Amino acid sequence: MTDSLRISMVQCPIVWEDRDKNLGYYGELLGRIKGKTDMAVLPETFSTGFSMNVEKLADTMNGKTVSTLKDWAEKYKMAIVGSFIAKEDGNYYNRAFFITPGGKESYYDKRHLFRMGEEEKYFTPGTKQVIVSYKGWNICLQICYDLRFPVWSRNMNNAYDLLIYVANWPEVRKTVWHSLLPARALENIAYVCGVNRTGVDGKGFIYHGGSMLYTPKGKKLADAGKREEIIRTCTLYKEELTDLRTKFPAWEDADTFTIHHEKT
Repeated sequence: MTDSLRISMVQCPIVWEDRDKNLGYYGELLGRIKGKTDMAVLPETFSTGFSMNVEKLADTMNGKTVSTLKDWAEKYKMAIVGSFIAKEDGNYYNRAFFITPGGKESYYDKRHLFRMGEEEKYFTPGTKQVIVSYKGWNICLQICYDLRFPVWSRNMNNAYDLLIYVANWPEVRKTVWHSLLPARALENIAYVCGVNRTGVDGKGFIYHGGSMLYTPKGKKLADAGKREEIIRTCTLYKEELTDLRTKFPAWEDADTFTIHHEKT
């Protein structure tokens, strides 16, 4: 177990619907931080942009996207987090990945599909919360619109230490992004990292970036800024989290509940 964890927020634009260009671009960026971080977090659908052109853009689990991510993790000696458009068993998923240098792979399928962008017409929703163990830290993976639904991220019995949201969150709704990230940190007594893209997508939506890391007390630990193409790295400390949970054990009074995944 390590007390500290170095995490890098990779806040950058995405070339619309061009997997090869994005893989080349992000691979070069990750090479710059080799040896300087334990984990790099990329935006949602980093290899294509938030497109509904799933038949053209989806990649299988044996395809170029996953194989490239595995190569990066091993070559640069860091875990890599983000999401891509995945095809499996005839279904399409907005699938988050957590791939380590040791070859461990974990995946989470976006639960809350963004109906205002008709995501639910093309993608299949996930049904399971996913928590990954890495370097002694428990890390929960979520994607963009999931941020609006606090029950889905509820940290029962301190199951996770760090909650990550990868996103394509438009500038027009930036106030929601800035409000809910610290709220999730406070209510779950956990570090929260939100990584958003920059630039303009193929539909004309502008993305402000605003990638941030919050402490379990809701204090801003790192801010990647507005509309900047930047990689921001900072260090999290387990001791600070453990001390807070011991001194202020609000988690012991949390309500229990059951989530029903199927609509009735």
